[in-house]
Amino acid sequence: MNRQAQAVLLFLVGGAMVFAGVTDLSLRYVKAGLRPLLLVAGVVLAGAALATVWYELRATREREHHPHPEPRTSWLLVLPLFALILLAPPALDSYSAMRDGTALPPPVGLPALPAADPLRLTVVDYADRAVYDHGRSLGDRPVEITGFVGFDHDGTVYLIRMLLNCCAADARPVKVGLTGQIPPVLRPDSWLEITGTYTVRQTKDPVNNATIPFIEVKEAKPVPAPAEPYESLG
Repeated sequence: MNRQAQAVLLFLVGGAMVFAGVTDLSLRYVKAGLRPLLLVAGVVLAGAALATVWYELRATREREHHPHPEPRTSWLLVLPLFALILLAPPALDSYSAMRDGTALPPPVGLPALPAADPLRLTVVDYADRAVYDHGRSLGDRPVEITGFVGFDHDGTVYLIRMLLNCCAADARPVKVGLTGQIPPVLRPDSWLEITGTYTVRQTKDPVNNATIPFIEVKEAKPVPAPAEPYESLG
């Protein structure tokens, strides 16, 4: 590949990173906290591409005396970049989640909860308090959590969010079992907002034998998939 093609490819990579960083596209790949780094990296790559073009313009006269034609097929390497921009990958779904064991790291600390009801918690926060705090901080207060639906082999219904450490490649599921007033008809991967209360009921994940807490469902309503489908620890 000649330098012009390299510069164009580098500029497109940087531009794609900037585009992903200023839109919700980046949330399909990395957690929200890494957006600034993604933007900086994109700007640096685009700047390096422009510097390469400037250098090539200065050396044009010399290359005209010593031509080295490059195969035009090298420009096909830019096609995956257009796919990155135009075809956003779907978030990991229940197919992936139910084939991986629930991953619930012990919390560093459990901050005090606000006084207002219902409590709006992430799936990870609810599961942490249900498993490691045994529901003491939850009591019988109404709780709202949102996630997508998954089914176990025995028909148990779970509300799931994928937990990111860094990016989608290391995502692991956090599962909360549903009991109580579960809607009679549910589809895998549909998103629900659950209002319920803590229950002592627990089960073991058949994949890795980790503890899965339950929530006593009082109300469940379908919601659109959020712009940020993953949860993260900080």
